[in-house]
Amino acid sequence: MTDDERDLLIEQAAAAWRPTTLDDGIGWHPAWHDLDSEGRQAAFARATAMRQWEAALDPEGLSTTAKAVLARIEKR
Repeated sequence: MTDDERDLLIEQAAAAWRPTTLDDGIGWHPAWHDLDSEGRQAAFARATAMRQWEAALDPEGLSTTAKAVLARIEKR
């Protein structure tokens, strides 16, 4: 795997989007499975930083993850 491919997988795994499962649960991003332990740690660190930036920029102080969770709660 090239460095560019690895960086793309880290970016994809760090994003807020997650696939849903057949029972409407939340699944793992496919890129997560293609990363080794070091890559998963890098994705986690990037996701943590991204959620903090998102919350800091949002008028309500919410990250995309928080918004997605609230939307799922309101849907039920």
